[in-house]
Amino acid sequence: MPRTMENLLPLMESVLSPVAGDLSWFCVRARPREEHIAAASLRRLEGMDVLNPRIKFRRPTARGPVWVTESMFPGYVFARFNLRQSLDMVRYSFGVAGVVHFGLFWPIVPDETVDGLRAVVGEEEVRLVEPALKVGDEVEVATGSFTGFHGVVTRIMPARDRVAVLLEFLGRQTTVELPLGGVSHDGPRYQLSVAA
Repeated sequence: MPRTMENLLPLMESVLSPVAGDLSWFCVRARPREEHIAAASLRRLEGMDVLNPRIKFRRPTARGPVWVTESMFPGYVFARFNLRQSLDMVRYSFGVAGVVHFGLFWPIVPDETVDGLRAVVGEEEVRLVEPALKVGDEVEVATGSFTGFHGVVTRIMPARDRVAVLLEFLGRQTTVELPLGGVSHDGPRYQLSVAA
């Protein structure tokens, strides 16, 4: 016999929290790399509130860096629904693999957690991740012939994922171009900003 809400309801009564009949946030497991499909499918359901936080960043490729948008929580989205009334609709939505549960216990994601995520990703649900290096930052060369040398960033070239660094070498100051990942500095490696 397939597991449906009607079959499980008598068993669930003893383990559900008192607010399970109300609208609550749940963690929904999406099929691999189909978070956006699951979110779109769930948004079509009446009364469904969905949060699919994503990050946008530059990924180096053979033809140069490209902008990529990926899920902040790969394989998961958040949905607000009435567990008793909507569990089967959510579970069988396109792109959804299931609702996160432990046996007969479906954990509720606190409203404060979802509000905090919404504050971080904004209305578009996308957060931009950029290198935190700025012109004037002191860095140490981490790769190549100049490994261990210290210098100052003079220019950042995001289109090529490179940085120009002013180094003291053989008694003279020389500017060298290095890959962005080839320098290290004190402080965060990336900064978050709202995506445009």
